[in-house]
Amino acid sequence: MMNIMIVGVGGQGLVLTSGIVCEVAKRSGYDVKSNDVIGLSQRGGRVWANIRFDKKVYSPNIPVGEADFLLALEPLEGYRYKNMLKEDGVIFMNERIIYPSDVVFDKAEYPVKDIEDMLEAFESYAIDATQIGKTLGNMMVANTVILGMLAKKLDFDVAIWEAVISERVPKKAQMLNQEAFYYGYRFV
Repeated sequence: MMNIMIVGVGGQGLVLTSGIVCEVAKRSGYDVKSNDVIGLSQRGGRVWANIRFDKKVYSPNIPVGEADFLLALEPLEGYRYKNMLKEDGVIFMNERIIYPSDVVFDKAEYPVKDIEDMLEAFESYAIDATQIGKTLGNMMVANTVILGMLAKKLDFDVAIWEAVISERVPKKAQMLNQEAFYYGYRFV
Protein backbone atom coordinates (compact mmCIF):
# COMPACT_ATOMS: atom_id res chain seq x y z
CA MET A 1 0.00 0.00 0.00
CA MET A 2 1.36 3.42 -0.96
CA ASN A 3 0.16 6.37 1.12
CA ILE A 4 0.67 9.98 0.03
CA MET A 5 -0.55 13.00 1.96
CA ILE A 6 -0.65 16.47 0.42
CA VAL A 7 -1.10 19.46 2.74
CA GLY A 8 -1.33 23.21 2.25
CA VAL A 9 -3.62 26.19 2.55
CA GLY A 10 -6.62 27.17 0.48
CA GLY A 11 -5.83 28.50 -2.96
CA GLN A 12 -2.62 26.57 -3.52
CA GLY A 13 -4.03 24.09 -6.03
CA LEU A 14 -4.26 21.03 -3.82
CA VAL A 15 -7.22 19.53 -5.71
CA LEU A 16 -5.42 19.72 -9.06
CA THR A 17 -2.23 18.34 -7.52
CA SER A 18 -3.95 15.39 -5.84
CA GLY A 19 -5.95 14.70 -9.01
CA ILE A 20 -2.76 14.40 -11.04
CA VAL A 21 -1.21 11.93 -8.58
CA CYS A 22 -4.41 9.85 -8.52
CA GLU A 23 -4.68 9.73 -12.31
CA VAL A 24 -1.03 8.74 -12.73
CA ALA A 25 -1.46 5.89 -10.23
CA LYS A 26 -4.68 4.78 -11.92
CA ARG A 27 -3.09 4.74 -15.38
CA SER A 28 -0.21 2.79 -13.91
CA GLY A 29 -2.62 -0.03 -13.05
CA TYR A 30 -3.47 0.64 -9.43
CA ASP A 31 -6.70 0.86 -7.52
CA VAL A 32 -6.74 4.40 -6.11
CA LYS A 33 -8.74 5.97 -3.29
CA SER A 34 -8.44 9.59 -2.25
CA ASN A 35 -10.16 12.32 -0.33
CA ASP A 36 -9.59 16.05 -0.36
CA VAL A 37 -10.53 18.06 2.72
CA ILE A 38 -10.96 21.57 1.36
CA GLY A 39 -13.82 23.12 3.31
CA LEU A 40 -11.52 25.56 5.11
CA SER A 41 -9.99 26.77 1.87
CA GLN A 42 -12.40 29.65 1.45
CA ARG A 43 -10.68 31.52 4.26
CA GLY A 44 -7.13 30.50 3.38
CA GLY A 45 -7.32 27.73 5.96
CA ARG A 46 -5.59 24.39 5.95
CA VAL A 47 -6.43 21.82 3.32
CA TRP A 48 -5.23 18.27 2.85
CA ALA A 49 -5.59 15.22 0.68
CA ASN A 50 -5.05 11.54 1.33
CA ILE A 51 -4.09 9.32 -1.61
CA ARG A 52 -3.74 5.57 -1.33
CA PHE A 53 -3.02 3.08 -4.08
CA ASP A 54 -2.34 -0.63 -4.33
CA LYS A 55 -3.83 -3.68 -6.04
CA LYS A 56 -6.96 -3.10 -3.96
CA VAL A 57 -7.71 -0.21 -1.63
CA TYR A 58 -10.73 -0.08 0.67
CA SER A 59 -10.39 3.34 2.30
CA PRO A 60 -8.81 6.66 1.35
CA ASN A 61 -7.92 7.46 4.96
CA ILE A 62 -4.25 7.17 5.85
CA PRO A 63 -3.71 5.98 9.43
CA VAL A 64 -1.44 8.10 11.62
CA GLY A 65 2.19 7.12 11.10
CA GLU A 66 1.64 5.32 7.79
CA ALA A 67 2.20 7.98 5.09
CA ASP A 68 5.08 7.15 2.78
CA PHE A 69 5.24 10.69 1.40
CA LEU A 70 4.17 14.09 2.68
CA LEU A 71 3.94 16.85 0.08
CA ALA A 72 3.92 20.11 2.03
CA LEU A 73 2.79 22.93 -0.21
CA GLU A 74 3.43 25.22 2.79
CA PRO A 75 5.98 24.55 5.59
CA LEU A 76 3.71 25.02 8.64
CA GLU A 77 1.14 22.65 7.18
CA GLY A 78 3.88 20.08 6.68
CA TYR A 79 4.86 20.52 10.31
CA ARG A 80 1.26 20.09 11.48
CA TYR A 81 0.96 16.76 9.66
CA LYS A 82 4.42 15.28 10.24
CA ASN A 83 2.88 12.72 12.59
CA MET A 84 1.24 11.11 9.56
CA LEU A 85 4.62 9.99 8.19
CA LYS A 86 6.18 6.59 8.62
CA GLU A 87 9.51 6.56 10.41
CA ASP A 88 11.21 6.27 7.00
CA GLY A 89 8.76 8.62 5.27
CA VAL A 90 9.83 11.33 2.84
CA ILE A 91 8.89 15.02 2.87
CA PHE A 92 8.81 17.22 -0.23
CA MET A 93 8.28 20.81 0.86
CA ASN A 94 7.76 24.16 -0.81
CA GLU A 95 9.67 26.62 1.38
CA ARG A 96 7.34 29.53 0.60
CA ILE A 97 5.67 30.60 3.86
CA ILE A 98 2.05 31.70 3.95
CA TYR A 99 1.56 33.19 7.37
CA PRO A 100 -1.62 32.22 9.23
CA SER A 101 -3.74 35.02 10.63
CA ASP A 102 -2.67 34.44 14.24
CA VAL A 103 0.95 35.07 13.20
CA VAL A 104 0.01 38.09 11.07
CA PHE A 105 -1.82 39.63 14.06
CA ASP A 106 1.06 38.86 16.48
CA LYS A 107 -0.93 36.30 18.49
CA ALA A 108 1.54 33.50 17.70
CA GLU A 109 5.01 32.95 16.30
CA TYR A 110 5.79 31.03 13.15
CA PRO A 111 7.66 27.87 14.28
CA VAL A 112 10.68 28.10 11.96
CA LYS A 113 13.04 26.14 14.24
CA ASP A 114 10.46 23.37 14.72
CA ILE A 115 10.07 23.07 10.95
CA GLU A 116 13.85 22.85 10.52
CA ASP A 117 13.96 20.10 13.17
CA MET A 118 11.18 18.22 11.35
CA LEU A 119 13.15 18.31 8.11
CA GLU A 120 16.18 16.87 9.88
CA ALA A 121 14.12 14.01 11.35
CA PHE A 122 13.00 12.66 7.94
CA GLU A 123 14.38 12.25 4.47
CA SER A 124 13.46 15.72 3.26
CA TYR A 125 13.64 17.80 0.13
CA ALA A 126 12.87 21.49 0.67
CA ILE A 127 12.86 23.89 -2.25
CA ASP A 128 11.43 27.33 -2.92
CA ALA A 129 9.14 25.98 -5.63
CA THR A 130 7.27 29.27 -5.82
CA GLN A 131 10.43 31.21 -6.66
CA ILE A 132 11.43 28.53 -9.16
CA GLY A 133 8.03 28.95 -10.79
CA LYS A 134 8.55 32.72 -10.96
CA THR A 135 11.96 32.18 -12.53
CA LEU A 136 10.46 29.80 -15.09
CA GLY A 137 7.72 32.30 -15.90
CA ASN A 138 4.78 31.68 -13.55
CA MET A 139 4.70 30.93 -9.83
CA MET A 140 1.53 28.88 -10.37
CA VAL A 141 3.69 25.90 -11.43
CA ALA A 142 5.15 25.50 -7.91
CA ASN A 143 3.16 22.34 -7.23
CA THR A 144 4.34 20.82 -10.49
CA VAL A 145 7.91 21.24 -9.23
CA ILE A 146 6.90 19.29 -6.11
CA LEU A 147 5.21 16.63 -8.28
CA GLY A 148 8.45 16.19 -10.20
CA MET A 149 10.22 15.50 -6.91
CA LEU A 150 7.61 12.89 -5.99
CA ALA A 151 7.79 11.30 -9.44
CA LYS A 152 11.50 10.67 -9.01
CA LYS A 153 10.72 8.49 -5.96
CA LEU A 154 7.75 6.62 -7.44
CA ASP A 155 8.08 3.82 -9.98
CA PHE A 156 5.72 5.28 -12.60
CA ASP A 157 6.57 5.87 -16.23
CA VAL A 158 7.52 9.53 -16.70
CA ALA A 159 5.50 9.58 -19.93
CA ILE A 160 2.35 8.99 -17.87
CA TRP A 161 3.19 11.97 -15.66
CA GLU A 162 3.77 14.12 -18.75
CA ALA A 163 0.47 13.06 -20.32
CA VAL A 164 -1.62 13.61 -17.19
CA ILE A 165 -0.07 16.99 -16.44
CA SER A 166 -0.66 18.11 -20.04
CA GLU A 167 -4.29 17.01 -19.87
CA ARG A 168 -4.97 18.70 -16.53
CA VAL A 169 -3.40 22.13 -17.00
CA PRO A 170 -4.48 24.83 -19.47
CA LYS A 171 -3.05 24.38 -22.95
CA LYS A 172 -1.07 27.63 -22.74
CA ALA A 173 0.65 26.36 -19.56
CA GLN A 174 1.56 22.85 -20.71
CA MET A 175 5.18 23.53 -21.70
CA LEU A 176 5.84 25.57 -18.57
CA ASN A 177 4.41 22.79 -16.37
CA GLN A 178 6.57 20.19 -18.11
CA GLU A 179 9.62 22.35 -17.47
CA ALA A 180 8.62 22.74 -13.80
CA PHE A 181 8.05 19.00 -13.48
CA TYR A 182 11.53 18.20 -14.75
CA TYR A 183 13.07 20.85 -12.53
CA GLY A 184 11.69 19.00 -9.50
CA TYR A 185 12.54 15.60 -10.98
CA ARG A 186 16.21 16.58 -11.38
CA PHE A 187 16.31 18.17 -7.91
CA VAL A 188 15.85 14.86 -6.07
